[in-house]
Amino acid sequence: MKLVALAKNPVPGGAVPGELIAPDGTRLRFVRWEATRGPRRGTVCLFGGRGEFAEKYFEVVADLRRRGFAVATMDWRGQGGSSRPLPNPLKGHVTSFSEFDGDLLLFMKEIVLPDCPPPFIALGHSMGANILLRNAARPGSWFERMILCAPMIEFAEEKVGFPQSVARTYAEAGCLLGFSRSYVKGGSDRVVERGPFEGNELTSDRERWYRNKAVLDTDPSLSLGSPTIGWLRAAYRSMALVSSEGFAASVKVPMMVFVAGKDQIVSSRAVEDFAVGLKVGTHVLLPAAQHEILQEADAIRLRFWAAFDAYMGLDEAAA
Repeated sequence: MKLVALAKNPVPGGAVPGELIAPDGTRLRFVRWEATRGPRRGTVCLFGGRGEFAEKYFEVVADLRRRGFAVATMDWRGQGGSSRPLPNPLKGHVTSFSEFDGDLLLFMKEIVLPDCPPPFIALGHSMGANILLRNAARPGSWFERMILCAPMIEFAEEKVGFPQSVARTYAEAGCLLGFSRSYVKGGSDRVVERGPFEGNELTSDRERWYRNKAVLDTDPSLSLGSPTIGWLRAAYRSMALVSSEGFAASVKVPMMVFVAGKDQIVSSRAVEDFAVGLKVGTHVLLPAAQHEILQEADAIRLRFWAAFDAYMGLDEAAA
């Protein structure tokens, strides 16, 4: 499986890319790396959000490896270098988040458990963090700890544009009427991340925005457009699960949750409320951060890494 290498976004050395085949035939792209510095601290399993891809996290991979961690990541089904389920590959579609649960299981059993050193730490963003929460509430999780960035607990009101109850009813009704594979209202093939930096809702960092855009311009097949009504229904059902009464208290995996203070994609208040309900977790508010904390400006990322290092008990932050 190929990885896109650019002068400003080189593939971290020693990458071992590959492909998994899910039981339904879906191809899942993965890549793993060994640590570059001792002492060896285990493996961070990195899971991106909707529409993301391995190349977007090369900088994060390097940051983690310098801290003594091996890293393993994969592209979720329907995005990045993994299989797309619909004839139009730009449609972001899934029937149920249980499909992602299966991909996570396959990735852990086939790649991480046999080939990566324990202990295993999960680092997830947005949709990836939502999928990790689904795992964290179940017995026998593989992860010693989880680090969640702007987890998808509830959409931001300004993103939805009307009450959440109306949006969920729209998604449920649309699927019942046979429109699950249609774009959501206002959706299209337009790839937000290939557009201009000005006015974007994801990051305040111009350089990182254009770095990620350059990857998509180089390999447009990694791009993803708007979600389908089916994806929206699946997302609302999964968010209803993780935000249900008692769910946070049932989570047994220790975790640190990062809240983006200027998030326009997910509700910061909902994330904070969830984190307060955790019995084995803590949270950190980054007031200046937009949704993509790990793609943010240096000052914000430094705060993230300082909190990460303290939580993981690292004696020295990586240079």
